[in-house]
Amino acid sequence: MIWTPGVARAARRIAAAAAVGGGGLTALGAATYGLLFAEGVLARRIVGRPHGMEGPPSDGVYGNFDGEPIRMVMLGDSLSVGLGTTDPAETPGALIASGLAIIAERPVRLTVAGKSGAVSAELGDQVDQALRSRPEVAIIFIGANDVTTQTMPARAVRHLQKAVWRLRVAGAEVIVGTCPDLGTVRPIAQPLRWVTRRWSRQLAAAQTVAVVEAGGRTVAFADLLGPEFDTNPTEMFGLDRFHPSAQGYLQVAYAVLPSVCSALELWPEPRPLRSEPIYLAAAMAAEEPGAEVSATRVAGRATGVHGRWATLLRRRPVVMPDDA
Repeated sequence: MIWTPGVARAARRIAAAAAVGGGGLTALGAATYGLLFAEGVLARRIVGRPHGMEGPPSDGVYGNFDGEPIRMVMLGDSLSVGLGTTDPAETPGALIASGLAIIAERPVRLTVAGKSGAVSAELGDQVDQALRSRPEVAIIFIGANDVTTQTMPARAVRHLQKAVWRLRVAGAEVIVGTCPDLGTVRPIAQPLRWVTRRWSRQLAAAQTVAVVEAGGRTVAFADLLGPEFDTNPTEMFGLDRFHPSAQGYLQVAYAVLPSVCSALELWPEPRPLRSEPIYLAAAMAAEEPGAEVSATRVAGRATGVHGRWATLLRRRPVVMPDDA
């Protein structure tokens, strides 16, 4: 278990460095960061590219319903495009769009602006593309490549926050799946697998702080959404042992769809687990697969003596229908 106060302090440092343009290297240090980057290069060589670099094309309209389609966009890295699947219907965007269509009883028009291998610094171009479709809801999966490349955490967080802010200004609800826990990825060897776990969760917590402050909400991808990935890697991971299988992507959609529906006011918000200062809520969410963090008010106030207030929700996954 990662010590939550330590993760909260790291998130605060990264977010502060992002605000002033610093590097935000965190307590892991430059030497460890260099080892992590080298291990990431080795892991990518082991993983290879058995799936290529393109997910199956999944843009289109989902749901056999009348009415004006809900406009939904997917941004981010290989998770956002469903790399490793061969059927467009098995990508997370298509799964979420299909579930959203049934719940809303309206069709959903999906546009995928994500790109395999993307880091947070590339979100600006993706937002440019996404805004052309005038989205009502935007879903971003980002962070893993920031960990396995030389991207400084504060730089990654700064680019993510700007992307969320631009989408919110354009009128879109924004849900971000935070950096997954790369400690579940078997090609990354010990002891650096433990280091990547700690690094991933510190980045995820800092992402949550930035996203909530920009007006979005986050869903934690800690343990890549559940212990199934760690205990059943052959079932939940694809051939490269890095990207999810079709079953793994279904788990991704299970975790994100409830937050999408709440953001669009399609069903009531559940009672939160608790309201906390944003840094502590972010750190706790980084250790809770599927936990959601969004802004809130306490006694009518958006901020307290320890900063912005946030709610921490632990949602029950919805049962995805077989077809829309």
